[in-house]
Amino acid sequence: MKSSTVVIAGIMFTAVGIAGFADDGLLRRNLGAASGASGSGEGVQEASFGLVDKGARSTVPEYQQVAQNTQQPAAGTTRPQAAAPVVDESALRYFASKGDTARLQAEISRLRALYPDWTPPKDPLAVPRNKDVQLETMWQLYSEGRYAEVRKAIAERQTAETGWKPPADLLERLNVAEARARLVNSSDLKQYETVIEVAAGTPSLLTCSEVDVLWRVADAFVQTDRPDRARDAYLYVLKNCESAPERLATVQKAVSGLPYDMAQELLAFERTAPGGVAEFESLRDDLARRFVAEGDGDGKLAVDPKYIQRLERLVETEGLASDALLLGWYQLRRDNMAPAEQWFRRAHDKEDSASASQGLALTLIARKAHEDAEKVLYPWRDASQDAKATYFAATANLLAIEPPVALSEEVLARIAQETTKGRDPATAQQFGWYARAMEQPATAAQWFTTALRWKPDDEPSAYGLALSLSQLGDTAGVVEIQRQWAGRSERIARLGETEEERRDAIARQQQPPVREPVPATAVQRTEPVVVTRQPAPQTTTRYVTEQPVAVARQPQRTVRSATGCRTSINPAQLSPQAALNRGWCLMDLNRPLEAAEAFEVALQAPASQMREDAAYGQSLAYLRAGLTNKAAVAATRSKQSRGRVEELQSAILADRAIAAFDAKRYRETLIFLDQLGQISTQRTDLMVLRGYAYLNLKRYAEARRIFEAVAATGNRDAQRALADVSKAQEIWPNK
Repeated sequence: MKSSTVVIAGIMFTAVGIAGFADDGLLRRNLGAASGASGSGEGVQEASFGLVDKGARSTVPEYQQVAQNTQQPAAGTTRPQAAAPVVDESALRYFASKGDTARLQAEISRLRALYPDWTPPKDPLAVPRNKDVQLETMWQLYSEGRYAEVRKAIAERQTAETGWKPPADLLERLNVAEARARLVNSSDLKQYETVIEVAAGTPSLLTCSEVDVLWRVADAFVQTDRPDRARDAYLYVLKNCESAPERLATVQKAVSGLPYDMAQELLAFERTAPGGVAEFESLRDDLARRFVAEGDGDGKLAVDPKYIQRLERLVETEGLASDALLLGWYQLRRDNMAPAEQWFRRAHDKEDSASASQGLALTLIARKAHEDAEKVLYPWRDASQDAKATYFAATANLLAIEPPVALSEEVLARIAQETTKGRDPATAQQFGWYARAMEQPATAAQWFTTALRWKPDDEPSAYGLALSLSQLGDTAGVVEIQRQWAGRSERIARLGETEEERRDAIARQQQPPVREPVPATAVQRTEPVVVTRQPAPQTTTRYVTEQPVAVARQPQRTVRSATGCRTSINPAQLSPQAALNRGWCLMDLNRPLEAAEAFEVALQAPASQMREDAAYGQSLAYLRAGLTNKAAVAATRSKQSRGRVEELQSAILADRAIAAFDAKRYRETLIFLDQLGQISTQRTDLMVLRGYAYLNLKRYAEARRIFEAVAATGNRDAQRALADVSKAQEIWPNK
C-alpha cells in the first residue's frame, strides 16, 4: 500500500449510484459535491470515511469525465456550445438481451452520472447491435465473470490488430470487477489490510449497490482495531441506502463487532416503516441480550435500562434459563447480590448448568452461605477453571467459618478428594485449621504439610504446622520449621516462648491481626481470595507422619507423594488406582516418560473419572517430554472437562507453533497461533514469536505493530525486535 495514494484516516466513498438504480431523483440529489454544483445533479458527492487520497481522483475515469462535463464558465461569459458526446450504449443492449436487469440498471445509473443530458432509450433492445462480434464476445465473457478470459481476448486482439483499443467502459468495468473479486477473496482469507487497500484503490465499489463490499470493509476495520472507521462505514449504509433487508443486516453486523456506544449511535438512524413499526423492531430482543451480555463482560458499562427491562420481560414470557443467566451475571458484576441470586436461582431451577450453579454459588458465598454454595457447585466443579476456582472458594470459606460447622462425613470426604485432586493450597490450609479446631493435631499437621508442598511460601500453613508439631511434642520438627522461616516470620520464630516472654514481646510489637474469610465476588471468579484463620497455640501431644485425611475420615483419594515412587517397577503389576497415583508421583519427580507408562495402565480402569484423570496426566507427561503429537492423541483417549480440554489444546498449539517456527515454517506458525488465539489469551512470548514470523515473511508493518504493542509492556525481547525490523527494512525497503 503506497502512502502517496493512501491516507490512514479512512476511506473516501464516491456516491455514484448510492441511492440504488431505480430512484434516479434521489441519486441526482446525492451528486454534485466534487465540482461545487448544488442540487443540479452534476458532479460527484464524496462521503468521507476513507482511505483514498482526494488527489488520486483524477486517475479514475468517472472523475475525469464528470469534471469535463461540469466545468463552469467564467462570470459574464457564455458557455460555448459543445458537441454532444457520443454515448456507448452497447452494454445496455447486451445486458437487456441477457435479461440481466441488475447490470442494466447499474449501467443506466453510471451513464447518467457521466452524461447528465443523456436520456436512456425506452427499449434497450432496440439499440443497434454492436457489429463487432469479438467485442460482443468480450462483453459476454465479462457478464459470466470470466475476467481472465476477457483479458486474454483483449491481448490477442491487440496483437492481431495494431492500433485497436478496447472500449474504456469495458476496461473500467473489468478493473472494478477484478478488484471486487480480489477484495472478497482477501476478506475470506482474513487479509484485512489488503481489503482496505483494494477498497481505497477502487472507490466505485463503495456504494449502496455494493453493500456486501461495504460490510467487508467495515469488518476489516474492526479486525484491524479501527472501530471508528467501521462505524463510519456502517453509518454510510444507514444514512444513504434504501434496501430494508440490507439495512437490517447492517445493524446486525455492526452491533456484533462494535462497542456498545457506537452501536447505540447506529441505532439512532432507525426509520419508521409504513404502519408506524420501527424498522429494527425484529432485532430488539436479540439486541437486549447482546447488550446485557456486554455489560456482563464490562462491569463499568452502563447499559440502557430499556434493554434490562426488555430482557426481564422476556424471562417472564419465554422463561429461558439463558436470559435469566444474562441478568444474573449483569447484576453480579455490579455487586447487586440480591437480584443476582434471584436470577441465578431462577435459571438454576429452570435448567441446572455450570454457569447457573457457578453464579448462584458466588452469590451464596457473598452472603456466607458456604455450605449451600459447595453443594450447588460440586456437580459442576470440573466444568471450567472458573467453576473450579469458585468451588474452592466455597470449600475454603466453609472450613474457615468460626465457630467451625459440623460437616457430614460425605461432605468432608468429597472436599478432601477434590482438594488433593485439584492441589488447592488454600483449602488444604483451611483443612489444617479445621482439624485443629476438631482437636486432631496429627491430621492438621498432614494438611499443613500438604499445603506447603503445593505452595512452599505459604506462611500461615507453616505457622499452623509449627503449632501442630508443638502440640504433638515434635520439638525437632518445630526447630526445623523455625530454621526454614528464620527472618521471614516473627511469630514462627517466637513459638515456644514462655508466657512472660510472650507478654514482653507483645508489649514491644503487637502481633498481626487475625484476618477473616473474604467473600468471593464476581471479580474473583477466576481466582477467589480466601483469607486464613490463625488460632492461638494449643497443648502438645504426639505427631504421626501419615497422608492427610479429611479430619479423621479417610478420603477416597490420597495426596500423591514423590517419596513413594523413587524405585523403578513395572506399572503393569499395579492396580489402575495405584498406577494413577504413581503417575502423578513420577510427574512430581520430573520423570514424564515413566509417568506416561503408569498413566497407560490407569487408562484401563473401569471408572470413567479415573480414565479421565489418566488421559489428562498422560497428555501432560508427553507435553513435558516434548512429544506434542503423542500428547494430542492422549488427550482424546477419554472425555475431558472443558477446562482441561482448553488447557491441553492451548499447550499443544503453543508447542506446535514453536516447532513450526524452529523449522522455518512461518506461515504454519501463524496458523497455529491463530488457532490458539481462538481459545485462550496468548502469552507475551508467543506474541513476540508471531512478530518474528511476520518479520521472516517480510510483512514488516504487521511485525512492527505486534512488537510495539508488546514493547509497550516493558518486554525487552520486543524492544530488541523493533530494532530487527528497522534493520530488515533497510535491506528490503520496499517490503
